[in-house]
Amino acid sequence: MVSTSKTIVISGYYGFKNSGDEAVLKSILTALEQEGKAAGVNINPVVLSIDPEWTSAVYGVKSVHRMKLGEVRQAIKESDGLISGGGSLLQDATSPKTIPYYLGVLKIAQWLGKPTFIYAQGVGPVNRKLFYPMIRSIFRKCTYISVRDMQSGELLQSMGISGEAIHVVPDPVMGLPLPEGEGVHQSDSNPVLTLEENGVASVSSIEEEHRESFEEPFVQSSLSNREMEGEGSLPVIGISVRYWHPERKELKAVVEGLKALAAQRPVHLRFLPFYQPEDLEASQFIASGIGDISKNGSNISFYRDEKQPQDMLREVSRCDMILGMRLHSLIYAANQRVPLLGISYDPKINHFLKRLGSEPVGSSESLDADTLKDQMLKLLDDAAAWKAEHGEQIAVLKQQAALPARHIAQYLRHRG
Repeated sequence: MVSTSKTIVISGYYGFKNSGDEAVLKSILTALEQEGKAAGVNINPVVLSIDPEWTSAVYGVKSVHRMKLGEVRQAIKESDGLISGGGSLLQDATSPKTIPYYLGVLKIAQWLGKPTFIYAQGVGPVNRKLFYPMIRSIFRKCTYISVRDMQSGELLQSMGISGEAIHVVPDPVMGLPLPEGEGVHQSDSNPVLTLEENGVASVSSIEEEHRESFEEPFVQSSLSNREMEGEGSLPVIGISVRYWHPERKELKAVVEGLKALAAQRPVHLRFLPFYQPEDLEASQFIASGIGDISKNGSNISFYRDEKQPQDMLREVSRCDMILGMRLHSLIYAANQRVPLLGISYDPKINHFLKRLGSEPVGSSESLDADTLKDQMLKLLDDAAAWKAEHGEQIAVLKQQAALPARHIAQYLRHRG
């Protein structure tokens, strides 16, 4: 098959070193490369990033600064199209500036006559109705629209987008493969995640502040159960938490649930911070609340060696179960068929779990420690039942994860 070369600009929340969003980018790049080859198209991505040098170094692609309008416009002008996504880009819960920014990038591409592709986005919440006509106007001019859940599609339809134009697909990260050499473990000798260089000082100060309360559990182990040989290996519970409730209500419930679990059986509590330094602070808060559990045969450790998104995926694959607040901690777990429990702080958690035929164990407003402990015990005791119950849904999501990339590659091929 004769290969043709095309350039695609990718717009999203990239370069901020958030593990979930970086995993979305890695998944899109991987899918575009694979589907491009299958279609006979050499796709050259250009990523809009807050840190272009870092993005180029990590992914080996061209990158321009997302906030330098001249560079953005020039990159789009020289391209064959624009991808917007994935992730939760069109929402106004975090800031009223988010939606105008991403719509603005799309509008530039449309002004320049470029095809625009919405790639597996999670849309909403959109609380400000003034955004509805803006979204409707720009999305109606898009070449392809895909969203990562039914609820996003329904929201777009309520804004006036035809249901026939909307494709519901999985989150791109469901198709992310493990890195090469996935069996090789990197120790926790580095005290700070490479992904967040700006968090060095904060992380160090957090450790010093809380070291007295959990120093022994903290240093007791840095290995997952799949690397611990022998009959006495502990079940590993991967934990991804973040700050959300202003009174830390859900985190306090997690503390009590994990303490009750560790009192009932020895476990390895493995904290997986997805966003630095905030998630490490939340993890330290929980570890400090749990205290020393080594006398019961349990231990606590933190994963700190993430240099690119597949490192975290590998770490999740080594766990026996995942307790997650971060959406992509749950998506990573499903990707690797690791039993999971989700704590909902945002509708996107519920939407993803619903696609698995599941529901949250609790929310940021209401989480019962005893229920949490019982559900964790259930997953640890019968992981096979969970895998059997959800295996079919997971297989379908993994199979369909590359559909947007396939559509884009075929469009570019036929466009010549």
